Amino acid sequence: MKPGRDRRIETHPAPGGLTDAGRLGRRPRAAVVGGGIAGLTAATGLAERGVEVTVFERERHLGGRAGGWGERLPDGTEVTMSRGFHAFFRQYYNLRALLARTDPGLDRLTAVADYPLVDAHGRTDTFAGLPLTPPVNALAFALRSPTFRARDLLRLDGRRALPLAGVAVPRIYEQLDGVDAATFLAAINFPAAARHLAFDVFSRSFFADPGELSAAELATMFHLYFLGSAEGLLFDVPAEPFPQALWNPLREYLAARRADVRTGVSVGVVEPEADGFRVDGEFFDAVVLAGDVPGVQRVVAASAGLGTPDWRQIVADLRTAPPFVVRRLWLDRPVDPARPAFLGTGGLPPLDNISVLDRYEGEARRWARRHHGSVVELHAYASETDTDRVAKELDGMLHRLYPETANAGVAGAITLVRQDCPLFPVGGFARRPAVVTPQPGLVLAGDAIRIDLPVALMERAATTGWTAANTLLRRWGLTGHPLRSVPNHGRIALLDRLAARSGRLTPAR
Repeated sequence: MKPGRDRRIETHPAPGGLTDAGRLGRRPRAAVVGGGIAGLTAATGLAERGVEVTVFERERHLGGRAGGWGERLPDGTEVTMSRGFHAFFRQYYNLRALLARTDPGLDRLTAVADYPLVDAHGRTDTFAGLPLTPPVNALAFALRSPTFRARDLLRLDGRRALPLAGVAVPRIYEQLDGVDAATFLAAINFPAAARHLAFDVFSRSFFADPGELSAAELATMFHLYFLGSAEGLLFDVPAEPFPQALWNPLREYLAARRADVRTGVSVGVVEPEADGFRVDGEFFDAVVLAGDVPGVQRVVAASAGLGTPDWRQIVADLRTAPPFVVRRLWLDRPVDPARPAFLGTGGLPPLDNISVLDRYEGEARRWARRHHGSVVELHAYASETDTDRVAKELDGMLHRLYPETANAGVAGAITLVRQDCPLFPVGGFARRPAVVTPQPGLVLAGDAIRIDLPVALMERAATTGWTAANTLLRRWGLTGHPLRSVPNHGRIALLDRLAARSGRLTPAR
């Protein structure tokens, strides 16, 4: 695996123990409910130690929200569809450790040179060429941004902004979880134009409007990408569709370690017993619930014996973000060669970004070459559910930003609407379920699950997956797996100490 470049990476050692479950006399059996990133990570962590693992995935494909499946275009061409673009940042250490199991050099990922951000006035921010060392990276970004002027730095409320300079989890949630992201940015006098680009794009990565998102979650992301990491803000993407590049090889890797991966199988009930669990009648020593929020809620609601009443209510209270729309177009002419692989947008509703898949994905590139066209994907987060209207508006925004597409013929179009991403609302952290549950032998994993490290999105899913595996391995006296993260504190000691003394933020009146 390619090592991270940041010399301040924090390594969290693995629990010690036996190296293989075969030395226990009887190999424990573990059910992993959910075949997304969290579930596959947990399954990998367990199977590598000789635990007998069965993965249950209700879809017919693996990868969860980063999965893909086969579709046909009107002319019969087979293509791979997915739920949209995912950025594999270089500080996603635990996710990249999973991918390195089948791709040690991470050669099936390819670098994206830049991802500019543009607003309704045509102002563009870019991440290419920035210094890597915090806080110089953030300062350089701000000073060269057309939406952030030097005098804006002087207007920032340094006292209220201090938590950004010293993010530590869970402390940052104690400080900022009571305020939404939009209110926090207004309270520190962050310029409105720059806020629209630099922060709203990140907040909408959670598929939520900044007014609905906890400011602590936004601050954690700012730390992960800017002030806490020297890995930079550029990222990699799979060079082929998700199944071919990531999950089919991992499925083979798990099968070689005796794991039974069952797709197209939905779990109904998990019944605790004195020495284990029955998963739809089949016995297991332990269970990892690693589905999306609606899936975990369905299983817990149907399994009356699981957990305590308070824990069950915590799970029931989890919320999902508003719907999001993914629209992929196979066009009969290419977009301008100068168009980036990925463009983030601000103030251009309902459009949040445009991806040109044939810039980086092999399958799309081969289709584009054969048809002298392009494969373009449009996203709308926190969207309405009127698919036809949103699709029409997305196309209109595409034509506005990329005028060469206005007269292109559409060889194929697929529009998806989903609503299963977790919402991280104001005040929600204190009752966010953790990996460890009140039920011995039952653990949770997923991007909605609490883990006291500075991680987010796909990296939180992978980190909770490894942690779920480690929790069960420790229970059986087996050695676990190390975790890595960006520093769980500010990079500048003085600012970190001052940030630690900051109280809970309340909006200015």
